Amino acid sequence: MMSDSHTEPQDDTAAAANMRSPYAVKLFEKIPQIAEDMASRPVNETSPAFLKALLRGETPEEAVTFAAYALTPRYAVWWAHECLQAISDHLTDEDRAMLGLCAAWAADPDEPNRYAAMDAGLAAPEPGPGAWVAMAAGWSSGSIAPPDQPEVPVQPFMCARAVNGGVLSGLARVPVDQRRRKLAHFISMAEVLARNA
Repeated sequence: MMSDSHTEPQDDTAAAANMRSPYAVKLFEKIPQIAEDMASRPVNETSPAFLKALLRGETPEEAVTFAAYALTPRYAVWWAHECLQAISDHLTDEDRAMLGLCAAWAADPDEPNRYAAMDAGLAAPEPGPGAWVAMAAGWSSGSIAPPDQPEVPVQPFMCARAVNGGVLSGLARVPVDQRRRKLAHFISMAEVLARNA
């Protein structure tokens, strides 16, 4: 539990313009798979307030997980792209190529760009952070089946799980003594993207 259920939520819903829901509990109801990926649960917080509380909590990495689910897919993918760019010294050439595909999709989220990112991510022999974010772009909407096959709709949790995997696996490459600072920077970027409409 993150807050006292008797308190009124802070009115910061304007800071959630690019989040799937302004209230954290509603997000857990909308995408129940989030409860499989993190132990903390909201009580009465807005999504921005819950994100801040997670960063201050016992497992601050859960703030990454929540941000991955809370941001709308296009913003979540762009956020993951920016997180990995912030640790570019720890990326491989394959990661950088995948991020290029993600940037192309974020700039122009059409079906050819979505499939290009998804196909490249799925084809990666050993998926690294960049491949996970590329799969997230591919799983942002539409169908996961090839274009010439019957549609298989993307499930809402798929993009979030891939974003979470990309950001956390990138963070794991950062030296331990620098991770807390990088994590705080990542969440700060998520907060900015969440409120900038």
